[in-house]
Formats: sequence, C-alpha cells, structure tokens
Amino acid sequence: MNARGARLLQLIEKVGSDEDACQDFASSGFLIEFTGACVVVRRSERLSICIGEGAPPRTVGEPVQVSEDGKTGAIVELNAETDFVARNPDFQSFVGSVAVVALSQGGDFDQTAAAAMDGGKSVQDTVTEMVGTIGENLTFRRAAGISVNEGVVASYVHSAAAPNMGKIGVIVGLESSGDTGKLTEFGKQLAMHIAASNPQWVSQDEVDQAEADREREVLAEQARESGKPEGIVQKMVDGRMRKYYEEVCLLDQTFVIDGETKVSKAVEAAGDDAGGAVKVTSFARFQLGEGVEKEEADFAAEVAATAGG
Repeated sequence: MNARGARLLQLIEKVGSDEDACQDFASSGFLIEFTGACVVVRRSERLSICIGEGAPPRTVGEPVQVSEDGKTGAIVELNAETDFVARNPDFQSFVGSVAVVALSQGGDFDQTAAAAMDGGKSVQDTVTEMVGTIGENLTFRRAAGISVNEGVVASYVHSAAAPNMGKIGVIVGLESSGDTGKLTEFGKQLAMHIAASNPQWVSQDEVDQAEADREREVLAEQARESGKPEGIVQKMVDGRMRKYYEEVCLLDQTFVIDGETKVSKAVEAAGDDAGGAVKVTSFARFQLGEGVEKEEADFAAEVAATAGG
C-alpha cells in the first residue's frame, strides 16, 4: 500500500469530530470538509460520503417557499461542491431566489430551469455563470411543487442552516374548507411526521400495483418456506402486507407526534377541529444527498484501488 492510500484509509478509520487530527490529509488530493462530527470526503465526481453522527454537510440548499395565500408551495435543491460556498449568504440568497421562481412555475423543474430571474437570464444560465465566477461546480438538481384549491400547503424544514433551508425539507397539501390557521398548525405537524417517517405515497391507492405485486410475491415465497398450509400462508402474507403499507403509506403510519394514532385518524381529528373535512392531496420530501448513495460502491472501489496502488 502506498503512502497516499494508507493516509486515506487512516482518515476513514479515524473519522470523527476531531478536525485537527485530519488536517494533514488535505494534501492527499481529496477535499475534506468538517461539519460537526460529520466528515465529507469528495473528489471530482462530487460523491459525498458521510461517516458518523452529527450535523449534515451543508453542500445542498433545500429552501421551501409557500405563497402568501398559503395555497401553493415549492421546494428546490441546489448542490455546491464545498461547505464554504454553501454557507455563503450570497449562495443561500440565490437558492432562495430559485425557490421563488419555482413557486411561480408550480415546482416544475424544466420550467423553473428555463424561467428568467431578475437579471433576465434563466435559472440554468445563471447557475452556469456562477460556476465560471466561483470556479466550483453548482447544480440545480430538482424541484417540486404543490397547490390546493381550498385549504393550505404547509411546510417544515429540519436542521435549518438558514431560513427555510436545511437537511430535510417537506411541503404537504391539505384540501379543506376549515379554518386555515388550524390547518396550517396541523399541516406543520404532518410535515414533521413526513420528514421523520419518509413515506413514499399518501395512501394505498397510490402504490404502484406492479411494485405491490412484487412485494406480495416475495413475502409469499418467504412464508411458504415455513411449510404451513397455503391458507395460513396467505394470512401471513396479508399481515405482512399491512406492515408494508404502514411503512410506505402516509395515512397508514403511526403519527409520530403522539406515537399512537394512525395518521388517517389524526387527519380526521384535524378536520373536526378545523371545522371542515381534510384531505391530504400530496407531499414532497427532499433530503440531503438523497439518490447519491448509489455511487458509494464506486467510491469504495476507488479507495481500494488507491490503497493497493
């Protein structure tokens, strides 16, 4: 193992909150960022590896914007290579401006990227220009939006690093004729639940049938291994499918606010309190680094190759 590989492996093994202990690894060719007890190792591929507990890397901006009437919301994600840029007030202000544009475009990514900002240039052209100015890669990664005809769009930002910008951002739509103040209060609680529980769909009706069938097939194969009669096997599968829906469907989950009530029942109670039945129309949940984890295997191979070189 060469010296560079040995030092990199030592960094990975020693990762923690001791920044001084790792400063000498900067010369290894890897950019090392420290955010609390979380260490981010990056190379030109823009791959993030977070090890240990602590504050998240602030290399992604996820601001949430809700219209003044509370009926429309948008959330965007922009990526910067380094914590230095991500902490910069100008960058954070720019991310917020993109979120405002996304709000005007209903959260549509392509329309937002092509839409003009105050200076007349499109969001994407402005991002490209900023890359040339600061000499660091920036990416407008995704956007989403929600609107309701009557009711509110509520939001929640977890581990906020700046106003409406944090580790996890959620917007959720509540259709109702009830009191908007009470709907907003409940909506924030529901958004907090979504941030914590990470459901994939609002209800069982939205679950992709092909995916549900695959899940049932896998569970059936596992149950048949028990050697029990087919009638018993089907009952076992039905029970396990209920647990599956509790994991992926918002309304089937246990409300984290009280740890007892089903979300569906909490929604009913919120409607009674607000004076109008409540329907959860949709939600959007963005989390830092979401979708990047799939590249970890390539990073591991790179480390192995480096260490062996």
